[in-house]
Amino acid sequence: MKMQVMKVAVLALMVLLVTGGPLFAAPKDMGQAPFYGLAIGAGLGAGLAIIGAGIGFGRIGAAALESMARQPEVQARIFTTMFLIAALLEGATFFGLIICLLMALG
Repeated sequence: MKMQVMKVAVLALMVLLVTGGPLFAAPKDMGQAPFYGLAIGAGLGAGLAIIGAGIGFGRIGAAALESMARQPEVQARIFTTMFLIAALLEGATFFGLIICLLMALG
């Protein structure tokens, strides 16, 4: 239990150190202070989209190779289905990245 609390505390400290810099460097006129929350959210969202896509592609490839090894006679159908699923996953990933870019630049 103590190890989990320590991990959460270290993670919170790292987030504070990464995101706290712009807060401490605020201009003298606090009415014109920039808001960096959208940029941080867009960066985290893009990172999560890429990590999710990597996990998805790995699982697709592993399942397809395992299926081809068990039944080599249906290799063509499995290969086509794998490419179709990979294309759909990549489309969803690009959609997520575009949303994150629009958040960061907009």
